[in-house]
Amino acid sequence: MQVTIGDKTYPVRGGILHKIVGVIVIIIILATGLYSVGADEVGVIQRFGKYVRQTDPGLHIKIPFNIETVKKVKIKKVFKEEFGFRTLRADIRTQYSSSRYLDESIMLTGDLNVAEVEWIVQYRIDDPYKYLFKIKDPVETLRAMSEAVVRKVVGDRAVTEVLTVGRIEIGKIVEIDLQELLDQFESGIHIVTVKLQDVNPPEPVQPAFNEVSRAKQDREKMINEAWENYNKRIPKAKGEAEQMIARAEGYALRRVNRALGDVALFNQVYREYRLAPAVTRRRLYLEMMNEVLPKIREIYIVDEKQQVILPHLDIGGKGKGGGGK
Repeated sequence: MQVTIGDKTYPVRGGILHKIVGVIVIIIILATGLYSVGADEVGVIQRFGKYVRQTDPGLHIKIPFNIETVKKVKIKKVFKEEFGFRTLRADIRTQYSSSRYLDESIMLTGDLNVAEVEWIVQYRIDDPYKYLFKIKDPVETLRAMSEAVVRKVVGDRAVTEVLTVGRIEIGKIVEIDLQELLDQFESGIHIVTVKLQDVNPPEPVQPAFNEVSRAKQDREKMINEAWENYNKRIPKAKGEAEQMIARAEGYALRRVNRALGDVALFNQVYREYRLAPAVTRRRLYLEMMNEVLPKIREIYIVDEKQQVILPHLDIGGKGKGGGGK
């Protein structure tokens, strides 16, 4: 056998040619049969287009010459889909596209108002087989389902709830409903989170919405101040009222106890009086004199036979005549 290279012809032995062909075949087999799977991937093997098996991370071999083909699916990576906006570059200073995607973000709320809603969906591929073979275009299907679920949830709520306090709750409900819908279609996708980014009224009515928001904030502020004033005054008033009631009850108890004591003393004196009226009258008289006499500044002793005593008294001055101190 001869091999022509350029203008020259060289003789080649048959054994050498077989070796060259064998080496070429081996190279082709190795080139088309060996493959590696990354640490965060799973290899999905198809034979003549039909699914046959999955391979784990590492170096593997398959039937060469494209009889078996491999598709590598990242099962640990978290993918993100954006709605109503697009990120051009995620860096220290994120850059967003200046284009507006109103066909995705404009939605009708439950009270027939319009809101511009932007949100993101983060997901992982949970089942590579379902992801590749159950749905024709999993990403577009996910986007269509996400839009449908968000519009449904937003359509059940008032615009003020969507713009303010209801955003976190809406994200959680959308996450649950979207996962249920994806499971029904056997998409092999697991939703990690759904988060509402910016929720704003449309530009033509945005100033009016801002005025309404400021008015509501002022109302909330006044309500909070009123409650604060209430919480300061009412407990104080209740404390003062309880203190007055306690004083009144104490006073009433003292008066009742004093009255009961006076009654008990009177009854005791009355019982003694009934046993010895003369002695009791004498004792009462002496007790009264004992209380009254120390309070008198001047004492006059007059003869009981004296009929007229005024001429002998100097009212307001020193005693004369039959008076003495």
